[in-house]
Amino acid sequence: MVNSFVSRSLDEIRFWSRIMKEHALFLSLGFSFGDKQLIQEAQQFISVFERVEEKLSTFSETSEPEQIRQLNNQVYQDAISIWAYKRKVLGLILRCEIVSNNYALLVDHTSREAAYFAKRLRELNEGKLKPLPEAIIKENVFFLRIMADHSKFIGHLLDPSERQLVEQAREFSHDFDQLVFQAIDLDSMRPQSETQPILDQFLDQNRVSVASLRDFKKTARELIEACRIKSNIHPLLADHVYREAERFLHIIDMFEDSLSSQDES
Repeated sequence: MVNSFVSRSLDEIRFWSRIMKEHALFLSLGFSFGDKQLIQEAQQFISVFERVEEKLSTFSETSEPEQIRQLNNQVYQDAISIWAYKRKVLGLILRCEIVSNNYALLVDHTSREAAYFAKRLRELNEGKLKPLPEAIIKENVFFLRIMADHSKFIGHLLDPSERQLVEQAREFSHDFDQLVFQAIDLDSMRPQSETQPILDQFLDQNRVSVASLRDFKKTARELIEACRIKSNIHPLLADHVYREAERFLHIIDMFEDSLSSQDES
């Protein structure tokens, strides 16, 4: 029998360790030539998360829960370390101590994802496998903001001559900003009872919007890989943001399953 704690832990580490490794690569590519120390630190984090991926391959869904708790604790420390590095870089950019091609919002964005990863590992070790209704709204706020950020980055990294794609990215940015505010409103006005219909509608609306953005990212990724559009978007970055949209859709499905099981009980 598959232990849900084990499978969820391995899934989180598998997905987010790759994301953290790619963040380190993207940051390293955005630094100026003179920022050798920061580049070296980023490259060290690439190695850190490559080792996590190697270690992960030695575990399976039949591994002992205590082994997985120890793994979660170890990877938690790595996630906190890269979070601290990203916040340091953000501070340097905001104080104009370095000139970087990494947008301040992008660095902040990556640090929020590192914090989320660490939080998920801590929650899993605390036995929090199924989200409460209020947690569902807050997690959607997190991911909706991530999607809004992606839309802004895409719009700014496309060549200005790609007018139609730039305009599409701006529209997605606006739409997801509105969804973030709508989710925040829902969080503050959410009644203490009869939440299921509200949350169901909320998740359905988010799914439609995220699926649309996911398809846009998929098309952009394919065009970038085929060198059919002009942009400063690394092909790996195009795939990176596509995978995060897919992840959000997977999480929405998990939330709906959780609500269904709560309703049946």
